[in-house]
Amino acid sequence: MTVREHTSQHEHVESLPVISKSATVTAVEAMDRDRRHEVRERLFELGTTHGFADAVPDEGSIDWDRVFDAATSVDPQLAPQIGSFRDRFERAHPALVRIAFETETPFDFAAGQYLSVRFGNRTRAYSISSSPNREETELCIRRVPDGRLSPRLCDELQVGDRLAVRGPSGHLLLEDPSERDLAFLATGTGVAPMKSMIDYTFETGRDEYKGEKRDVWLFLGAAWADDLPYHEAFLDLASEHDNFHYVPCLSRESWLADWSGETEYIQDALLKYVDERALEDAVLGRHMATMLAQQPPTDVDARIDPGSLEVYACGINAMVYSLETAVTHLGVPTDRVHAEGYG
Repeated sequence: MTVREHTSQHEHVESLPVISKSATVTAVEAMDRDRRHEVRERLFELGTTHGFADAVPDEGSIDWDRVFDAATSVDPQLAPQIGSFRDRFERAHPALVRIAFETETPFDFAAGQYLSVRFGNRTRAYSISSSPNREETELCIRRVPDGRLSPRLCDELQVGDRLAVRGPSGHLLLEDPSERDLAFLATGTGVAPMKSMIDYTFETGRDEYKGEKRDVWLFLGAAWADDLPYHEAFLDLASEHDNFHYVPCLSRESWLADWSGETEYIQDALLKYVDERALEDAVLGRHMATMLAQQPPTDVDARIDPGSLEVYACGINAMVYSLETAVTHLGVPTDRVHAEGYG
């Protein structure tokens, strides 16, 4: 499997054909929320339990160095939680937005491809999150601190603004329909091309092959619940299709709110849903064997046969390479693993 570097898209976007020099923005919507109040309340509760509540002010800014020193002097294991609270409290809002636009004339693209977007004098490449069957084109944007374009899109873009659009391009594409099941794995906005492919799969009946339903899996990872792009849309899709299995994986949400779902990284969470009967001859390391033996915390009762699976992955490079190692050890053929990494 070759992992295509997402960042390399930015190097040649100006060479892509022009779709529109004046596409009209029709929607700009924050997908995350300002959770500073929640962080402050949870931090105070934690401080009350561990004896550093007096370091947490009722309002205004927080002296995080003071909070960190007070908390870790009581319990050094609180360091990751305090650090995560600080990052969440201080991050700019919105940090995750969906943008929709219309072009003067329709254009064709394949589910999984990306576009070049220019706003003002800045250009970046973004994967298309909408299905090729939709009239509007949609993108999912994560704010990158000091990024070239994403902060402007999050802070300045408004309905009615104009974008220059080039493309499409990209080779993270669906295979021809077969009897194989499908597994999509993504972190954060890496789910954008996955959403395009998943929507297209169900809209066109590709979730069935010769009258038999194919299981379609989505493992989506993030730190916090509101960092999951299109979370409600995927829940709705799972309620409409009994062969769509949505498994959100949140590494930090349980520190801030009630969360009883998966907390593992997605490449580990996937292992819990593998049918062990399909692995009788597999040679697995200790960690993989441990994860396989765990019971999932969700009510998804379907299981994965790696030998009858095609995999699509997009996200940070560390996840993509770990995934490649995991699924090939499980027995997914390397030519059935399609991935794109960034960061």
